[in-house]
Parts: sequence; C-alpha cells; structure tokens
Amino acid sequence: MKNHLRPALMLFGILTLLTGLLYPLAVTGIAQAVFPEQANGSLIVRDGKVVGSALIGQNFTENQYFWGRPSATGPMPNNAANSGGSNLGPTNPALPDAVKERIAALKAAHPAQSGPVPVDLVTASASGLDPQISPAAARYQVERVAQARQLPVEKVLKLVEAHTEGRQWGVFGEARVNVLQLNLALDKLMS
Repeated sequence: MKNHLRPALMLFGILTLLTGLLYPLAVTGIAQAVFPEQANGSLIVRDGKVVGSALIGQNFTENQYFWGRPSATGPMPNNAANSGGSNLGPTNPALPDAVKERIAALKAAHPAQSGPVPVDLVTASASGLDPQISPAAARYQVERVAQARQLPVEKVLKLVEAHTEGRQWGVFGEARVNVLQLNLALDKLMS
C-alpha cells in the first residue's frame, strides 16, 4: 500500500501545483500582456469611472436612450451573475404572450413608427446579456431618441451609422450596434 500511496500523493501534489497554480498564473499573465482590455472584462471607463462593459447589456428604459434586447435574467434585467434565457420554447403560450406585450410597449413608445418591429427588440437572447442590437433595431428607435433629446433625426441616424460594426473579419456574424457605446456617444454629443 505504501508503494502506491506515496507516488499517488506526489503526482497529486505536482499536478495541483501545475494545473491549479502555475498554469492559471501563466494564462493570466499572457492575457494581461497581450489582451489587457479583454482580460479585464472590456470595461468602458468615462471620467475615471467604470460605466459598464462592452460585453454585457445594460437596461436602458428612458426615451432619451436606445434600448437593447429584452433580458430574461433574474432578479433584474442584464444580471451578469445570473446569465440565462427564459427557456420558453416555441410551443409555450407564455412566449408569444411576452412578445405581444413587448410589441405593444414598443408601439406605445414609438407611435410615429409604422414599420415592423425588429425581432431583437422583442425576443430575449439565450444569455440574456447581449450588448448589441441589429442596425434595424437601432434605426427603429431613432425618431423616439431624437425627439426626446430634441436633436435632428439625421444627426441621431448618423450616430447610429457611425456605431454600426460590420461582420467580424467581414465574414462572421451580422452587423450590430453596441447599445451602451451608442448611448454614451449620445450623452457626449449632448454635453
């Protein structure tokens, strides 16, 4: 028994040191050296204060701001500690009811908007934390935001276009607009 126990404990100690201490330190060090912004959470800092992350959605509800995707995280929207979707399947009657409620709320907030409501403004994502919306969803909100901020619609539309990111490397994903960065640009424009 002693012949088996000592090598097993030695191997356990060596592997614990390698995988529990040395490897995490090496990976953290490399990440901090090569990608410091991403390694620290892609935090957005304004006036020396962290205002959010480019990777996690924010819950904007005022008319002067662009709104992001609905979030199904609990107990509050965009709760990064509780990432997850609503888990409502297409046959669950609660899903179309929730979508209908969101459509009604959007139409009430955008009475002049007669076009179809973009799907990403009424359906929650799988993570519940999406920081981006489609350019169509941003354009859908331009008139409301322009009116609330007393800005020309064209000026707000140009800001949306300036903050529209194309496909990653021109191939992957879809065009998108980061809601937090767009709203911060709006605030900066107003000051």
